[in-house]
Parts: sequence; C-alpha cells; structure tokens
Amino acid sequence: MNIRILGAHNCESADSRFVSLLVDDVLALDAGALASSLSWQSQLELRAILITHHHYDHIRDVPAIAINHFFQNASVDIFSTHDVYDTLTTHILNGQTYPDFFRFPEENPSLRFIVAEPYQPTKISEYSILPVLVNHGDAALGYQVTSPDGKIVFYTGDTGTGLSSCWEHISPQLMIIEATAPNSERDFAKESEHLTPEMLAEELRSFREFNGYLPEIVVVHMKPQVEAEIEAEIEEVASQLNASITLAREGMQIHV
Repeated sequence: MNIRILGAHNCESADSRFVSLLVDDVLALDAGALASSLSWQSQLELRAILITHHHYDHIRDVPAIAINHFFQNASVDIFSTHDVYDTLTTHILNGQTYPDFFRFPEENPSLRFIVAEPYQPTKISEYSILPVLVNHGDAALGYQVTSPDGKIVFYTGDTGTGLSSCWEHISPQLMIIEATAPNSERDFAKESEHLTPEMLAEELRSFREFNGYLPEIVVVHMKPQVEAEIEAEIEEVASQLNASITLAREGMQIHV
C-alpha cells in the first residue's frame, strides 16, 4: 500500500494544504486538497473519496472534483455520513453555489453518495473499509483501510481524546492521526476536540495497553504557524514511547 500525503495541515497557504490523503492512487481520505493536488487523469482514476466529517477543510475540493467529472461524463463515489451529505447539498451543491452533482446530470450524476455506517465493514473496489467513530463533533469518522494484500492503515481524521472505544476495532500497521496544536494550547484543543502532542501521547498509551503494540505513527492537521513547536514536542513523545512518530509533509509518500 502506498499513501501519498496531498495535504497535511489545517490551514491553506502557498506552503501548506488542507488534509487530504491518497491510497494507491484510487482511494482518497478527505478532500481538503484533492483536486488542487491531482492531474485531470489522476482525478478520474479515483474510485471513492472517504470523508471523515463535514468541516470545510475536509470537504473543500468536493465541488471541484464533481465538476471535473461532469466535464468528462464520469462519476465518483463519496463515502461518508448523512451530516456530510446534508452539508454539501445544503450549502455548496445546492443548485445556487454549484449544481447538486449527486443528482446532476440526471442520466449519470457526477457524484454517488454511499452512507458510511460506523463499525460496518464494506468493500470499495478491492479494499476493505471499516468506519469507526472518533471524538470530533457528533458524527466524525475515522477509517481503517485494508488493501487486497492485507496491509492496514487507520486514519483518524480530526479527533479529540477518549479513543479507547475506538482502539478495540482496529489493528493497523500505520496510523495517521492528528496533532493540531502545541501543548501550550491544551485548553483550545480540548474545547475544539483536537489533540496536542501530550494528549496524543495519552491516546497512544491507551492504544498500546489495549493492543499490545504501537504502529508507525504519522501526524497531520498541524497549525503551520506553530508547527516547529508541535514537531519538537512530537519528537519528545516519540522518545518517551520509543515509537516511530513523524510529522506529515505535503508530497510525502509512505509505503506499508
């Protein structure tokens, strides 16, 4: 399995992009920087886009993907919760800002929506997908993706603390998890249901206690303005846990 980091951050600039991951060139995890990172042909090769939740930095490029498929008379699946569908069709694909590409064109809509049911595995192409509830709002999901050859990655999307109920459902070789803010912003992170490096360490200890090991960890969704501070604190966490923990970068490729 090859994971390509298209976007690694929670802010957009010339040097940072919203979170978006690409699995084996055919599955996308979140759509923050999907169209803006892929060629026309690469967009058409997508089999599905798995969206964790409805916040803007995770859905931003869905309209661009939709209209690009429309011009090619092609379709792509969106796999997510009812909240994501409602947000897209109410505020963006609402017939005013953009057409409702879940219904247009009538004979072959550019987008097909598939409801992701928590803890119910499903097949997308040759991949097994397991949606798991995480702690970020009412209906945020993480996704465990298992490749045809048995390689497993788990992507949390945005999440706060208290993931012990999540750990019993997954067994990844690679975990891509967030650390939005430095330790000095713990109150902000807790209130907005995000993680700091210290809070991430607590969750990883919980994972190791439950599963008996730690997978390789890659951290995303950092605030670029304080990324150096986050990176130094992540290095300390990695040392404490004797674990492989690295910050994602745009363009990074990870082989599992």
